[in-house]
Amino acid sequence: MKNYYRLMLGRKSIHATECFNGDFIGADFQIDQDLSAALPEQWQQFNKVFIPVFLAKHPEKSKIAGGLACAALWMVSKGICQGDILLCPDGNGTYRVAEVIGDYYYAANQVLPHRRKVKWLSVSIARTAMSEALKNSTGSIGTVGTITSHHVEIEKFLNIDEHDSTTVAVDPVVEDPLAFALEKHLEDFLVKNWHQTELSQQYNIYEEDGELVGQQYSINAGTIDILAISKDKKRLLVVELKRGRASDIVVGQILRYMGCIKEQIAETDQRVEGVIIALEDDQKLRWALNAVPSVSFYRYELSFKLLKV
Repeated sequence: MKNYYRLMLGRKSIHATECFNGDFIGADFQIDQDLSAALPEQWQQFNKVFIPVFLAKHPEKSKIAGGLACAALWMVSKGICQGDILLCPDGNGTYRVAEVIGDYYYAANQVLPHRRKVKWLSVSIARTAMSEALKNSTGSIGTVGTITSHHVEIEKFLNIDEHDSTTVAVDPVVEDPLAFALEKHLEDFLVKNWHQTELSQQYNIYEEDGELVGQQYSINAGTIDILAISKDKKRLLVVELKRGRASDIVVGQILRYMGCIKEQIAETDQRVEGVIIALEDDQKLRWALNAVPSVSFYRYELSFKLLKV
């Protein structure tokens, strides 16, 4: 089974040519040591050790930035498996496609020293040929992102039989792939239109160095749909988006995320709050939220019109 990822080869694809010519992909983040003996099976353990290392090298950065950087470094070095497929932008509107064929190795004093050996396929994918959904996913900010939910479209580009069920890894947490895809579309839409929401009056989606990094933010407790920060920098907001009706189960989920953010990410003077966004709620959810004033609920509305011209 394989997964699919979008991977940046340096900021703005600055090292793409070297990777294409050298048959490798890699990452940096100025962690200047061989990680061969320091890559646990879970990224959470890696982050616990290396966030302090990252922050020592970048004292101007936040814990949030450190968490993102270390999670991406672990993913490139360990999380991506042999046989997985990577889409890497070349900086000119096209994505080169690679199959991972080797384990981690360290290339000291070279660009992107934390490396994996890859085989670059003859297929290139023009961004203009992608669906809007795949464009959104491959265009998201960050070093590496999972795009396995778009496997059918990607396989068509690669001329892979879409009926071959052995080519796609299924996340056991996702019970309904169609529902998962819908939630992802809603999330992308909310991020793109954040400035039109009531939340934008007080919060911005979290950024680092001008880059939007608060979407799909990974922490030890899981992956937050959206992490936002108040305009005065005093409050962090955990946003959990659910398609359809949200149940009281989501309250435990968002509290878990909030507790982890408070313990591991937030500065001492920052409060952590939560927002659940769904199409509908129910009485059980209302009762649960009555006891948790730090979590709010918002409904979204969908509309569709045909205009005769």
